[in-house]
Amino acid sequence: MNLSTHRAEPIAKALPLIEVEGLGRYFGALSAVRDVSFTLNRGDILGFLGPNGAGKSTTMQMLTGNLAPSAGRVRVAGIDLRRHPKAAKAHIGYLPEVPPLYRDAGVDEFLRFCAGLHGLRGKAVVSAVDRAKQRCGLEKVGRRLIGNLSKGFQQRVGIAQAIVHEPEVVILDEPTVGLDPIQIIEIRALIAELGRAHGVIVSTHILPEVQALCNRVQIIRRGELVFSAHTDDLVATRESRLRVRFVQPGNGDALAALPGVLDVKAEGDRWVLRIDGNAGEVAEAVAVLAQEGGWGLRELTPEWVTLEQLFVDLTVHEAPPT
Repeated sequence: MNLSTHRAEPIAKALPLIEVEGLGRYFGALSAVRDVSFTLNRGDILGFLGPNGAGKSTTMQMLTGNLAPSAGRVRVAGIDLRRHPKAAKAHIGYLPEVPPLYRDAGVDEFLRFCAGLHGLRGKAVVSAVDRAKQRCGLEKVGRRLIGNLSKGFQQRVGIAQAIVHEPEVVILDEPTVGLDPIQIIEIRALIAELGRAHGVIVSTHILPEVQALCNRVQIIRRGELVFSAHTDDLVATRESRLRVRFVQPGNGDALAALPGVLDVKAEGDRWVLRIDGNAGEVAEAVAVLAQEGGWGLRELTPEWVTLEQLFVDLTVHEAPPT
């Protein structure tokens, strides 16, 4: 929750909502986040992916001004977050991984309190709370204690407190963790609705979350961004593979020397060719090579690298630390 009482000024539609340059955070000798740079525009739902401990939550805390960076800069609506924190935070709504809820308070009471923290007064508080409740599907539970609500409704209250002041940027850290399948669907629908009018960052390690919601994806590993793309471009930019099996053993060096082949790996009696090029042309070249070498072609199977496989390759199959 951002405890800012500074009222936000409108943002020009062409201006990026968030600009991050060379962001880093160190805890003693530990480099938790280093050299992270990206922008967020209105209408973006950015999936911030990474395994547990990759630096997602640390990055989210720096973006929201709850943790000072050791290096780099964050601008929100063109405002430097470190130099003018109140003005910048007025444009941000934040839902931490553990929602900042007062379980003994009623929903209406809590949201009025949050609106007041953001500088709203009088009738503006009533209007803001009613609007947030409507957007989050909380109209019928306004008088109930938060502690008596289901996990899904508590998560809705957490999102409502993040948007009660109508921020342009909404940052959600693991918004569906611990929810049942129906609650997950409901929260995803709410996030998709928010993405139409705001810029949204969803920090998660759940791949279906990104595939269901996001138009952009970034993957962080050991504090560094290792992948960034629009989901529409993902199919065009991701690599493809060929799984090849011969009657005879074949030759990995000869396969690796083919144009368009990035590398070759043996898996049992198969060869897996990672391709950056036209899969059809590479498959044809493999068939010719097999014929010329007398290897006998038994299998030639193309496959696309899914987001799941990409995530595994970038975050699991990595070199050990030096």
